[in-house]
Amino acid sequence: MKIYIAHSRSFDFQKELYAPIQSSALIEEHAFIFPHIKNGEPFNSKEFFQNGCDLVIAEVSYPATGVGIELGWADMLRIPVICVYKIGVKTSDSLKVITSVFLEYSNTDELVSKLEQAIKNQL
Repeated sequence: MKIYIAHSRSFDFQKELYAPIQSSALIEEHAFIFPHIKNGEPFNSKEFFQNGCDLVIAEVSYPATGVGIELGWADMLRIPVICVYKIGVKTSDSLKVITSVFLEYSNTDELVSKLEQAIKNQL
C-alpha cells in the first residue's frame, strides 16, 4: 500500500512523526511517502494522489492550510484518510467531512500501535 503522510511543518515532524513510523514494522509492509524528509521544498502531492496513492495519514494536531488542501484533493480522488492527533487537541470539525477515522494518541508508541490497527482495517 502507498501511504502519504500529511502534516504541518510547525512541529518536529522528523522526530515525532517520521521516526516512529520509520522504526516500526509498518515501514516494511507499506511504501510511505514522507514529503519533507529531505528538505522543506514543496512535494507534488496532487500528482502523487492522482498516480496511485492508497491512503493518506494526516497528523492534524497543528492547523495547516497545506494539509487542508491535500485532504481536499484526497477526498476528491476518493483516497481514504486517517487523521491522527495528540491527546487533548481540539481538531477542526471540517475534518469530519473528509473522514470518520480519527486516532487520538498520547505518545509515539501509541501512535504506531493505533496506526497498525487502522491500516489493517483499510486493507
